[in-house]
Amino acid sequence: MTELAFDPNGLASTDNIFGLPFTPEQAQIVLIPVPWEVTVSYRAGTAAGPAAILQASRQVDLFEPLLSDAWKIGLSMLDLPENLLLMNELARGKAEAYISMLEQGADKQDKDMARLLKEIDQACQTMNSWVEETAAHWLEKGKIACLVGGDHSTPLGLFKALAKKHGEFGILHFDAHADLRDAYEGFEFSHASIMFNALKINELKKLVQVGIRDYCQDEYELIAGSNGRITTYFDRDLKARLYSGENYSEICQMVVNHLPEKFYVSFDVDGLDPKLCPNTGTPVPGGLEMEQALYMVQLAVQSGKTMIGFDVNEVAPGPDQDDEWDANVGARLLYRLANLTALSNKLKPIV
Repeated sequence: MTELAFDPNGLASTDNIFGLPFTPEQAQIVLIPVPWEVTVSYRAGTAAGPAAILQASRQVDLFEPLLSDAWKIGLSMLDLPENLLLMNELARGKAEAYISMLEQGADKQDKDMARLLKEIDQACQTMNSWVEETAAHWLEKGKIACLVGGDHSTPLGLFKALAKKHGEFGILHFDAHADLRDAYEGFEFSHASIMFNALKINELKKLVQVGIRDYCQDEYELIAGSNGRITTYFDRDLKARLYSGENYSEICQMVVNHLPEKFYVSFDVDGLDPKLCPNTGTPVPGGLEMEQALYMVQLAVQSGKTMIGFDVNEVAPGPDQDDEWDANVGARLLYRLANLTALSNKLKPIV
């Protein structure tokens, strides 16, 4: 590309993410927005996450100390998929009805319950297939495909596309929840089941979880019985080590050492301290500061391992139309992860 008339110090001048002047065809990193929250179990709103992050991104400063002229790497977000928005609304209504009937003691084997569940799972499978096909399309073009959710069920298709392209890889998973439930509330593709489903991908050799502080007995036993395939840094244990005087950098290096040469970052924002994401779907006390999480990713990148992609999920705007706090945090997290991905892959400026 030739030099663009773009001022990285000025106001955002395009409708693209961060106001950057790149189309998906021009960009090296392509963001797939997935406005989806069909199976959320506590509080809705994350389907509006991609649009809210896009809006908030236009006032993010683009300077990155680790990456000279970071904006020139080329980052673009695809248009919001209107068909998924409509499908999400329809399937979410069915899921709400199903959950309500469950809470009232309905039999899962009831004909109407079984029909609803089948329709919900089919809608989620359609979303997963769309994500996988979309990711595969851009990966074939030589792009790095990343994802902006939506609830945390959304990246499964991306995991599958990356497995086909890269072979063996690992996931560095930031979250308040282990997400290892088998078909939570009956939904095969529940947001609480994303890592359970990810483990069905043979190429996923290692799952490293950080910040986990809400989990059930079954999940704990699955971790313990995984023969080392899952390593979980529970939040209470991590904090206890810090309180006893352990060096955070050394703990981070231990985390990094578990990762294979190729790794992916799956980031549910409820892994952060809820002051940073108060409107996320399932907030939990405790968690990480954003810089703590990003420092860990930075160490992984600086170790020479290759970051093959990432997702940012569960960002939900506040109930007040003018409340952009969660989206502000999500947009900054997104930009930092994109720059670390560029650094890891040694991407060169395209302008």
